Amino acid sequence: MNSLQTTTNQAGSITAQQDITEALYTRFLAYLDAKPKTIQTYTRALRQLLLYFSSGNITQPSRADILAFREGLQAGHKPATIQSYIAATRMFFRWLEQEGIYPNIADRVKGATISREHKRDYLTSKQVKAVMDGVDRGTLRGLRDYAILALMVTGGLRTVEVSRADIGDLRTAGDNPVLYIQGKGQDEKAEYVKLQAKVERSIRDYLQARRQTSQDAPLFASLSNNSAGARLTTRSISGIVKGRFKSAGYDSDKLTAHSLRHTAVTLSLLAGKHLEEVQQFARHANITTTQIYNHSLDRAQNSCGEAIAAAIF
Repeated sequence: MNSLQTTTNQAGSITAQQDITEALYTRFLAYLDAKPKTIQTYTRALRQLLLYFSSGNITQPSRADILAFREGLQAGHKPATIQSYIAATRMFFRWLEQEGIYPNIADRVKGATISREHKRDYLTSKQVKAVMDGVDRGTLRGLRDYAILALMVTGGLRTVEVSRADIGDLRTAGDNPVLYIQGKGQDEKAEYVKLQAKVERSIRDYLQARRQTSQDAPLFASLSNNSAGARLTTRSISGIVKGRFKSAGYDSDKLTAHSLRHTAVTLSLLAGKHLEEVQQFARHANITTTQIYNHSLDRAQNSCGEAIAAAIF
């Protein structure tokens, strides 16, 4: 890497430009104080940026190059991906400026416009029942899958929360059986979800059939030949849920494991639960997130179209 040779103008801002090299990306990633998943996201983003620079033989990029990079992303990436890539780019150049290495040419460069509408569909209560009724609980696999479905749709759990759960996380709070979970962005299992009686029973039936009592063992384990007894990954849980959807006849790209969480929140609102109560249930940090669900339901129940059609026809 070139030695650092930067100059400043009278206002004190960096004007000399050093080549942007891969070594700088490595230094930046080492500087980040973030969770492993965040590091992975930034790594992917910066590799894409480095590839763009190297393919165009760009060693001293300008703001126009950053804008062109963003335009190129729009051809084959989803808005959420573009947003994360540009966010990583902004942070990288902000760090470069802080270190006196390079001017912040990505300052105030916007990402992509992301719709606040949900990207996944939810299931009706009848559809959920059809999915669960289709599970054969005469097998260990069926007992496990049924318990996972019941837990996710009544507790609004994310796949990562299901994956992280241990048998020892089954506890009590007050007079209720609960499952302590490590929520999104959390470092410890400080939150819990109440287990409805039939949900707890389904979990206990599965554990009894599995004959596993170690408190440190994963709550839900793999049954595959290569990883029998190992903790289910988020990918495996997503595959299990998706497979059960398909078996019940619900095969859609808009229906994923996250649809069960979406269903839990939506059915709560349809049952007339207050927004604040649903926010607490869903563990939304901001009630604005919960309001998105409410807005979607309000629009679905809007009868203006029917009134117009009745007047016309």
